[in-house]
Amino acid sequence: MQYAERMSRLKASDIRDLLKLTARPEVISFAGGLPAPELFPVEELKAATIAVMDEAGTTALQYGQTEGWAPLRAQIAQRLAKKNEIHTDPDNIMLTAGSQQGLDFCGKMLLNPGDVVIMESPSYLGAINALEPYQPRFVEVPTDENGLVMEELDRILATTENVKLIYVIPDFQNPSGRTWPLERRKQFMEILKKYQVPAIEDNPYGDLRFKGEYQPALKSMDPEGLIIYMGTFSKILAPGYRLGWICANEEFITKLNLIAQAAVLQTATITAMVVSKYLEMFDVDEHVEKIKAVYKHRCELMIDTMRKTFPPEAKFTDPDGGLFTWVEMPDYINTRELAAKALEKNVAFVPGSGFFPNGGNNSCFRLNYSNQPDDRIVKGITLIGEVLKEAIAEHAAKTGA
Repeated sequence: MQYAERMSRLKASDIRDLLKLTARPEVISFAGGLPAPELFPVEELKAATIAVMDEAGTTALQYGQTEGWAPLRAQIAQRLAKKNEIHTDPDNIMLTAGSQQGLDFCGKMLLNPGDVVIMESPSYLGAINALEPYQPRFVEVPTDENGLVMEELDRILATTENVKLIYVIPDFQNPSGRTWPLERRKQFMEILKKYQVPAIEDNPYGDLRFKGEYQPALKSMDPEGLIIYMGTFSKILAPGYRLGWICANEEFITKLNLIAQAAVLQTATITAMVVSKYLEMFDVDEHVEKIKAVYKHRCELMIDTMRKTFPPEAKFTDPDGGLFTWVEMPDYINTRELAAKALEKNVAFVPGSGFFPNGGNNSCFRLNYSNQPDDRIVKGITLIGEVLKEAIAEHAAKTGA
C-alpha cells in the first residue's frame, strides 16, 4: 500500500503504549498524565447535564457554530481575564477537542515541509507527535532549572532560517515540571517581538499551582498578537470531555476556523453546553482548590520518598504545581531498559527519550504523581529506587568504578 510520506514520520506514543500495559490493576503507573478520577465532579456534571437536556435538549443535540458554544467562549474570556491577566474578546476564542486538536490545527495552519519549529529540550511528547506529520525540522533550545535559556533562543533565532513556530509550556512544564520566572517571560516576549515569530503558549496545568508565586501568562504581555494561547478543561474538570480552547488574534482564529470546518465541522455542542452550565451552577475555583490540595500532598509524598529511596546519582525536579517530576540519571544509564525492568516489578514510568524532538537523551524519565494513592506512591517509588540502585551497582561492577 502506498501511504502518504507523512505516515513514515508517525510513531506510536510511548505513553499510549504504556497505558495499555498499565491497565492491569496490579501495575502502579506513574506513566500517564492522568488526573485523579476520584476528584472528577461526577454528581455536579450529572446535574449540569440534566439541566442542559431539560432546558435546551434539542439545541444541545444539534449542529452548532464552528467556533464553539458562544456562552462558554464568553465564560472562558472572563476566566482568562480573572486568572491569567489575558483580556480578550470571546470572538478571539475557539473551542477544540482538547489542546491536542489545537496543536494539530496550528501545525496545519503554519507549517510546510522543512519549516523550523523551535521547542524546549525536553518538551511535550504530544506536541511533537501533533506537529511531526507536517514534516518540520525541530530545533531544540537548552533548558535549565528555570526553563528555557533565553540567550540560546536568541542565538538560534539569529542564526536559523525559516523559523515558523515556537512551542513552549512556561507553567509546570511537561515533562520537567519547571516554571519560568517573570524575568524570563519578559525576555521571551522581547525576543518574540524582535524576530516576529508566532509562539504557542500551552497552559494545561496553570490552574494547578499549589506552592510558589503566580506568574502572568505570556499572552498577557502580547500586544502584537504573536502568542497562540491554549487551555483545557481536561485537568480541572474531566479529560473525557475532550474540551479545550485556543485564544489568538483575529487573523489566526479566522484561519483556524477554516481548518476546523474542513476537519470536524465543530466541537461537540452538548459537551460545551454541559461545561458552560457547570460553570453557571457551581464554583469551579472551589473545585480546583480541592484538586490542588490532593496534588500538593501527593507531589510532596513522592518527592520525599524519592529523596529517601533513590540513589544520590538521581537528580529530580521539585515542581510548584502541575502533574509531573523529571528525573535525570548519569549518561551511562538507559532508562528505556530500566522501564522494562520496573514493569517486571509492576511499576511503570515513561522513559525520557520521547520528549526530545530529535531523539537521544536516554538517561532521564518522567513521573506522574496525580493519579495514585499514598500507599501506591510509596511502594512504587521505592521499587523504582531499587531498580535505579541495581543499575548503578551493575555499572560500577562492570567498570570497576
